[in-house]
Amino acid sequence: MFEPDFPVLSYHDTRKETTFFMRILLHACCAPCLVYPLEDLRAEGHEVATVFFNPNIHPYTEYLRRQDAFNVYTRDNNVRVVHENFREGMEEWLREVVFRETQKCKICFNFRMDRIARLAQAKGFDAFSTTLFYSRFQKHDLLKTACESISEQYGLPVVYRDWRTGWNEGVKKYRTLGLYRQKYCGCVYSEKERALKIM
Repeated sequence: MFEPDFPVLSYHDTRKETTFFMRILLHACCAPCLVYPLEDLRAEGHEVATVFFNPNIHPYTEYLRRQDAFNVYTRDNNVRVVHENFREGMEEWLREVVFRETQKCKICFNFRMDRIARLAQAKGFDAFSTTLFYSRFQKHDLLKTACESISEQYGLPVVYRDWRTGWNEGVKKYRTLGLYRQKYCGCVYSEKERALKIM
């Protein structure tokens, strides 16, 4: 059983059990989805740093817009950001997915979370997590399974929370902050699906 060498913090919340304080690398899919999970983990007493790694986002101008919103939010809210020049980018992500579109979400989750877990391990974090657990529009169980598998592979705990329970609260907060909110998941396939719905 994983037991970090940190003091135990007790708190009284019917949603959670007593946990260990950990240094967590939190993958951020976008600024709006970062707001609630970050506040929740901080409230539990964890030390949280975040990283933006989303080569799935298409087109590239959309990627830059989301990254800019992430940079503004983390800067204005004193959030530690891990800056990493990942070797894998949009081209590598596309090569993984092309001709396997029926499995695109599984491939995408594995592609991103594998890099996040490796980075967390290399940087000395105790665990990793992702704001994708907050979204109502992700394949939640598939994501959870992918993270658990990667956690086992690297021997690094994944901090799982079903942050969808805080969806409405998070929406109110990021709207108050005026954060840019995208209208589709990110990949070219989800952009197409959205376009077909409104045509």
